[in-house]
Amino acid sequence: MAEETWYDAEVIRVEDVNASVKRYWLRMNGLEKFAFKAGQFITLDLPIHEKKNKRWRSYSIASPPDGNVVELVIVLVEDGAGTPYIWEHFKVGHVAQAKGPLGKFTLPETVERDVCFVCTGTGVAPFRSMLLDLKKTGKPFKNIYLVFGCRTNEDVLYRDELVKLQEELPNYQYIYCCSRETRDAFTGRKGYVHPVYEELFADRRQADFYLCGWKNMLDEAKKRLGDMGYGKDHIHVEVYG
Repeated sequence: MAEETWYDAEVIRVEDVNASVKRYWLRMNGLEKFAFKAGQFITLDLPIHEKKNKRWRSYSIASPPDGNVVELVIVLVEDGAGTPYIWEHFKVGHVAQAKGPLGKFTLPETVERDVCFVCTGTGVAPFRSMLLDLKKTGKPFKNIYLVFGCRTNEDVLYRDELVKLQEELPNYQYIYCCSRETRDAFTGRKGYVHPVYEELFADRRQADFYLCGWKNMLDEAKKRLGDMGYGKDHIHVEVYG
């Protein structure tokens, strides 16, 4: 099975996004195509501990299925063990061990209800993969909303691309909001993500909610959506951190 196979994942490109976030492109050497579904993740085996469960770190793939290269967007956790190692060692040419694809945080083959993606920080990664895959495949869908929360304007990842996608994907709407942004010139929404999806779905219509990001956001979103009448079969969660 694919999830039991380890691959040599070679770093072929690194890009600094801001002081705490980097984008990494990894090529799965020996494969012509790394087959995965948009929304899945890979697990890296980092030499940071003797025990496997202390070495393994999982990251959602931010790129759509296309060839043997995957993109990861990773935030530095300074008091952690995994991301400091990645920051120091993942230079172009570095080869790491990776397995996957893994995870079931994916869209169904037929999207029959409205979909709302809600994310914070690098939790946007699986949703970028899904949206770019929808653009590439032309798979039909109803309405998709991406509600993306960060602290400040500088923390908003893939903004220009996700805004432009609104011109290329009918029935897709992108809304980003920042909880600590105070500048008047800011063009997004100020505050947290929760009032946004509550407004979008105030009519309680049939919809699926995909949540990815910080645990506190996920816990509150699940409670609020439950209060709106959405059951567990309508709420899909991917926890970060």
